[in-house]
Amino acid sequence: MRNQEILGNVLMVISFDGGNYHGWQIQKNAVSIQEIFQECLAKVIGKAIDIKGCSRTDVGVHANVYCISADVPIKISEDNLIFALNNLLPNDIVVIKCLKTGENFHARYSCLAKEYVYKLYFSRIKDPFLNRKVFYYPRCLNIKLMKNAAKFFVGKHNFSSFYNKNNQKMDLDFTKNIFYFDIEKHEKIIEFRIKADGFLYNMIRIMIGTLIKISKDNLTPETVKFIMNKKDRKYAGPTVPACGLYINKIFYCSLDFNN
Repeated sequence: MRNQEILGNVLMVISFDGGNYHGWQIQKNAVSIQEIFQECLAKVIGKAIDIKGCSRTDVGVHANVYCISADVPIKISEDNLIFALNNLLPNDIVVIKCLKTGENFHARYSCLAKEYVYKLYFSRIKDPFLNRKVFYYPRCLNIKLMKNAAKFFVGKHNFSSFYNKNNQKMDLDFTKNIFYFDIEKHEKIIEFRIKADGFLYNMIRIMIGTLIKISKDNLTPETVKFIMNKKDRKYAGPTVPACGLYINKIFYCSLDFNN
């Protein structure tokens, strides 16, 4: 009979518009997505419990897919948990899936890779319906040049040139493996799609800022390799705004929920 067993450890897949929040992680003086989600979950199960997110996010970053793991200690079905949470959550945060997992599953530490999408809107006239959803850029960009330059990001490299220092630990591993870095144009939107086994703080936004600089200044694609070898942030391009960045897919060993 349904709902006669405690649900236990689950993976909850959510989608959110990050425009109103100070990123995922709980902050002392700002509202975060984690804070809102934990409050709603506590109302559903009757007490506060610890939840684990798959990644930190910056202020204004969005998610088509974001994963949370939690041990839910009540008798409830996956569907009913989704319904109850969506009844309480604000309209810019939605639970789209809930899956039972093994007790050792962890949304962050069980993750093998992540895919992000960055959206750039190029036009002389802004679109008010895309406010806080894309990076508005009024100049033409050389898509072919950026595609050729992006190839130099693919593979296992030291990405210390594409990292903004914050409070991350000093013994940080700057070596990351990028599986693909694709760029596609859809009418007035350019989408940058990147999959890697991990990312440094602001790494994606600096890589894209570097590609834009290469296009703007008509530099050679090999400029990426030159900057990478310098291992110094000052050689890379600017950090593009967070509003165009979306967590798009999360990859785990034995789970496929991205479709």
